[in-house]
Amino acid sequence: MVKLNRIYTRTGDGGDTGLVDGSRLSKADGRLAAIGDVDELNSCIGVAIVALGDHAIARELGAVQNELFDLGADLATPGADFTPSEMVLRIVAAQVERLERAIDALNEHLVPLTSFILPGGSAGAAALHVARAVARRAERSVVAMAADANPQALAYLNRLSDYLFVAARAANGAGGDVLWRPGATR
Repeated sequence: MVKLNRIYTRTGDGGDTGLVDGSRLSKADGRLAAIGDVDELNSCIGVAIVALGDHAIARELGAVQNELFDLGADLATPGADFTPSEMVLRIVAAQVERLERAIDALNEHLVPLTSFILPGGSAGAAALHVARAVARRAERSVVAMAADANPQALAYLNRLSDYLFVAARAANGAGGDVLWRPGATR
């Protein structure tokens, strides 16, 4: 269990930060950009939870927030062995599959799309769309790490952005999608 007695350590004042294995990297390194994007995504999901109130999607997002901490630990653990252990957190296929089941459960109650949709509708859906966009950026950052990224971490982020899209549609309810009208303002 993590125990934080003091928030500031001063160890990063020189522009570098520590990884799980004790090595240090520049805060400008791509791995740290990916970790930061995942942290921002987690914060966006926190905003979505507040906007959704007691909606069932908010409860599901609590599990996602925990998994994003797992993902941050995964990204902060260098090495090519992506096998989880008691001491090494890695995103695993079961977490990706859980998201797939959640997508399927939400999607079965939605009408098929006949147009692209604009990010909006309810406050909860709008917050989910922001989180989806940040999830896509986090995914791009992890892709930029290339071979240093756990393939399951990539799959998780890809599936999470899909989940957030479907969750936004579900949060808007029947007929709540804001449809794109191509060329509407010409």
